[in-house]
Formats: sequence, C-alpha cells, structure tokens
Amino acid sequence: MGRSKTTLFTTAQNELADLAKALAHPARVAILQYLGSRPTCINGTLVQELGLAQSTISQHLRELKALGLIRGSIEGAAVNYCLDTERWQAVQGLFQGFFEQLAESKPSTFCCDE
Repeated sequence: MGRSKTTLFTTAQNELADLAKALAHPARVAILQYLGSRPTCINGTLVQELGLAQSTISQHLRELKALGLIRGSIEGAAVNYCLDTERWQAVQGLFQGFFEQLAESKPSTFCCDE
C-alpha cells in the first residue's frame, strides 16, 4: 500500500491518526504505563522491566518523544524519561472530542443491524 495522502485530511485528523499509531504498539503502551506509574525513569530500567533489547526500547522512546508524549533529560550517562503531562491533557482532549463527535452523530441503529 502506498503512502497516505495526509494532505487530504485536517491537521487534527492527521494528529489523531499519528497518536493512534503510536498507541497501537503494545511495547509503547507498556512504556507509557510504566512511565505513568513513576515520576522519572532511567532507560536501563525499562530494559529490565519490559525484557526488550536496549535498541528496541530506544526506538520506541524516540517515537513517543517525537509526538511529545514523553520528555527526556540526560543526566550523565543516563537518560531520564517522564510523561509530558500538558501534552497528555491535550491528547486526552483530542480523543475525547473524537469519541464525543462519533457518539453525537451515531444513528439510532447501525446500518448492519437491519
């Protein structure tokens, strides 16, 4: 399948799709859950906790950081990561608005139930 024609869609639709894509991988979900349960995390801790290779963890962290879902700071040889709480509030609002829009526009019966 070819590249998505993202220019056909709104900025909000593209952003929501990118976020959903990031959340579609179980390793990323596990990383986010782990970071959400702690104030900070050292990358090596994730390797021990999740049982994935360092390079795999780093790749997933890069994806999450690129979307602004997490923040990282370098302290010596260690990198500490945490959730970006302001971004998470915005993400929650995007998904909430999406689901509310669907709920409001939903017909009383589904066309497949006829």
